[in-house]
Amino acid sequence: MAETERAGNGGGAGPGRPPSSAELERAEELKAQANEFFKGKDYESAVRLYSSAIELNPCNAIYYGNLSLAYLRTECYGYALADATRALQLDGKYVKGYYRRAASNMALGKFKAALRDYEMVVKVRPNDKDAKLKYQECHRIVKQKAFERAIASDEHKRSVVDSLDIESMTIEDEYSGPKLEDGKVTLAFMKDLMQWYKDQKKLHRKCAYQILVQVKEVLAKLPTLVETTLQETEKVTVCGDTHGQFYDLLNIFELNGLPSEANPYIFNGDFVDRGSFSVEVILTLFGFKLLYPEHFHLLRGNHETDNMNQIYGLEGEVKAKYTAQMFALFSEVFEWLPLAQCINGKVLIMHGGLFSEDGVTLDDIRKIERNRQPPDSGPMCDLLWSDPQPQNGRSVSKRGVSCQFGPDVTKRFLERNRLELIIRSHEVKPEGYEVAHDGRCVTVFSAPNYCDQMGNKGSYIHLRGSDLRPDFHQFTAVPHPNVKPMMYANTLLQLGMM
Repeated sequence: MAETERAGNGGGAGPGRPPSSAELERAEELKAQANEFFKGKDYESAVRLYSSAIELNPCNAIYYGNLSLAYLRTECYGYALADATRALQLDGKYVKGYYRRAASNMALGKFKAALRDYEMVVKVRPNDKDAKLKYQECHRIVKQKAFERAIASDEHKRSVVDSLDIESMTIEDEYSGPKLEDGKVTLAFMKDLMQWYKDQKKLHRKCAYQILVQVKEVLAKLPTLVETTLQETEKVTVCGDTHGQFYDLLNIFELNGLPSEANPYIFNGDFVDRGSFSVEVILTLFGFKLLYPEHFHLLRGNHETDNMNQIYGLEGEVKAKYTAQMFALFSEVFEWLPLAQCINGKVLIMHGGLFSEDGVTLDDIRKIERNRQPPDSGPMCDLLWSDPQPQNGRSVSKRGVSCQFGPDVTKRFLERNRLELIIRSHEVKPEGYEVAHDGRCVTVFSAPNYCDQMGNKGSYIHLRGSDLRPDFHQFTAVPHPNVKPMMYANTLLQLGMM
């Protein structure tokens, strides 16, 4: 998720008077400059200049449409939605406005709202084949979601595990890849698996199922808030989002050593989606969780959820490489991932951030019933979705989910819970990390050159038991086979972001 400040619409023509011809001309120049930045994938600068154009001429629907698209590209779906809506208020026949708003709603998993916009496009352009195709695809998804909801309430949580007969799955003679030893993950298996994946080969479905069933059992026994102790002489490595970038994950292990009891890791959510090697990343991480259950920790991110996986690629990837049934099992496993981890009672780690209201305690986190899809609001949603902001207080989230919280919110939360620091992920940072809120709120992001286009560094953090001060290690992206990011993502989302 890219970090973008919401640009204000102050100055310029203002509501009281129409823009002068000089302002109109200058606004067009700014739009042209913004378009160039957009083409060069510098979305932050594009946002700034489109916003400046709007300040000079707040009545141009195209400016809002372009700004909406720049926000879509930086995952500020809440802002993208608002600007697409404003564009349509200014010009109800502006077709791109409907596409932008539909894409924003799709990105937020609001398929019915998206469908209404595609219906409008078909009305405005009855002969547009492309519009008709998008409408049909969105209609199919809405129907599929309704069907899935009906089944879910019908079967009420019958586990995929109950319908699997792993023992009777045979491994064909021609399969020469890694196999679990007596049904167990070993270090030798993990090394073979990473090499096998590096060579772009597929783990046998029996082995994948064995890993998933076993890791579900391990995760289900964990508390929602994992509490660990680091001795004076020990260190742990904290990694942020990896988003299906398998070759960058291998590079982290290359630079920082393989996980072991002497080299523990915490991976802070968003292991999957966007990158097209999500299956490889997640099965590797699950394998290490089985090998070192006490020294290899995984926390849930907002992308370890059905809505996100249906849109951003994991569901499509698992169905392409295995089956829909296996995706359903991934979904069950994700529901048991812990939501936060506390080290030495001083450092709290979660994927997103702090809460929409004051007064939340560690005990409240311990009590969250996590075995579910996250709700649209409340503490579980906040832990997965919220973001820090530089100004005090709270504001509406740029993402359209949860909130943004300021330095004062962080300070009060830490004091109340006798903590010193929060470490979170969830946002791309140019340097791979960011220290905010007077040093009390740290972001770590471990997917360098995110989506093959952001040009950011990745980083990971060393925390030592002796002082618990974050020590940052940066790294850059490594080459990967020519499988593009978002290859398995929902086609409609891709179209809406063109």
